[in-house]
Amino acid sequence: MLEIFTIKMEDVTGAQLIAEALKAQNVEYMFGIVGVPIIEVAMAAQASGIKYVGMRNEQAACYAASAVGYLTGRPGVCLVVSGPGLIHALGGMANANMNCWPVIVVGGSSDQNQETTGAFQEFPQVEACRLYSKFSARPSSLDMIPSVVEKAVRTSMYGRPGAVYVDISGDMVNAKVNRSRVREVPCCPPPPVSLADNMSITEALAVLKGAKRPLLIIGKGAAHGRAEGPLRELVEGCGLPFLPTPMGKGLLPDNHPNCVAAARSRALLQADVVVLLGARLNWILHFGLPPRFDPHVKVIQVDLCAEEMGNNVRPAAALLGDISAVVKQLLDHVRKDGWKYPADTEWWTTLKQKMDANTKMTMALALQVTSPMTYYQVFHHIGQLLPRDCILVSEGANTMDIGRTMLPNCLPRHRLDAGTFGTMGVGLGFAIAAAAVQRGQNTGQRVVCVEGDSAFGFSGMEVETMCRYKLPVVIIVVNNNGIYSGVDAETWEMMGKMGELTTVAPPVTLLPDARYDEVMNAFGGRGFLVRTKEELLSALQISLSDWERPSLLNVLIDPSSDRKQQEFPWLTRSNL
Repeated sequence: MLEIFTIKMEDVTGAQLIAEALKAQNVEYMFGIVGVPIIEVAMAAQASGIKYVGMRNEQAACYAASAVGYLTGRPGVCLVVSGPGLIHALGGMANANMNCWPVIVVGGSSDQNQETTGAFQEFPQVEACRLYSKFSARPSSLDMIPSVVEKAVRTSMYGRPGAVYVDISGDMVNAKVNRSRVREVPCCPPPPVSLADNMSITEALAVLKGAKRPLLIIGKGAAHGRAEGPLRELVEGCGLPFLPTPMGKGLLPDNHPNCVAAARSRALLQADVVVLLGARLNWILHFGLPPRFDPHVKVIQVDLCAEEMGNNVRPAAALLGDISAVVKQLLDHVRKDGWKYPADTEWWTTLKQKMDANTKMTMALALQVTSPMTYYQVFHHIGQLLPRDCILVSEGANTMDIGRTMLPNCLPRHRLDAGTFGTMGVGLGFAIAAAAVQRGQNTGQRVVCVEGDSAFGFSGMEVETMCRYKLPVVIIVVNNNGIYSGVDAETWEMMGKMGELTTVAPPVTLLPDARYDEVMNAFGGRGFLVRTKEELLSALQISLSDWERPSLLNVLIDPSSDRKQQEFPWLTRSNL
């Protein structure tokens, strides 16, 4: 009894309370950069059993923490110092909010008794974060820390997931309170599951059954909602064509016979009924408007967020609820009458013909033999060796767009890219998070990060983080010497002779043939300079077999390489 009484009466610091409260909420991963005043928070987190990954930039740390939230369903934590440290993390918070991924940002701040005095790195952090998050608060006292942390975790996951911010002033980190004064707060349960109104389900199925050219669009909201099982039953049971959004890829395998991604433009343009499953009618889906969609298309919208209903296009039926549960509701009704969309319709014939034509065109580009190689050649060879279960991270302009069509995804939540916010620089943070999660879960899955050379530059120093923690990420930099396009070394030298490069070099150009592979070598990883198909295949095979250290393949391609002519530009400018 005396021992129990002593434990209850011990003093505990603010840092310990934060760490213990996060652990009590089943938070497993923390990413950050330490300094005054939050060094002790990171140490306390490790002592409580939370895995801490020290990064090289707060933005990348926040990208990593948000990716953990998407991959595991439980938010990761980004730990940052005051002022500039927190400001650097705002980009990651905004990206998480736009992507609807749960993440907790914990920021140190100046001492409370120094506010308004010009304290070290003083900044209105709680107020600033309200623009970038769902919830932003500072505990009013040490004993309130567990309650604020629980609300932050719960808010990040419930409803539409997103970013939250918890501020802790420097004087609270090492201050102590008697543990007996601190109220224990239990772990918040998983988000509650809501069902759609039965009348709305009936209306939606009436619209769907009346369609001549139906199309399911599966988005990353369905991936976050773990809806892959019911979706497969719906697609296969009803015989419906489906189109995944970039991060909806893998909920059903890309090679599924009902996947019409190879005929994306045709499917969107000619569908008369579209079922939105965890996808939004934003720029990624061209707002649901002409010229990319039929002006008379009927939309059945399934979403967790009531405010999203009718955004840009008024739905013929709105199904508000948890996507997995709503799809099960649809399945229950369909099973009763055995309805199935016929496989011999003109719509299926049109889609298959377009898919075959586009696949042949892409394969022709991939099988060309040129030196330097093109995007299509590089992705064709990479696709031959990628493990079926690898987690694929991708960012860049052409690198991401072309890679999306050529690098297959077979499993849910196994593709991470620039996402809803179109954010460049996310790749290495995402890859570090994925590798940390795979190591923690011991799945044996590889993480492959395919980057444009411009995208790599945003967070290239994170290769040191990978080397430090021995995370065997395989980075493939598709290097065309620029943003969108670049110039070769000879042209670059000629421009230098023409005058000052700041006045003659195109703004999209980067240094030709930059040795990104040597950056990896500098930190003890394995770097490869790749110019040919044979070098690419050899380097990738070696990298995939190495589980002890990360690798970087610097693949030099034709600077003028571009994607095939598109019927419509990706960024459709519609009259909203």
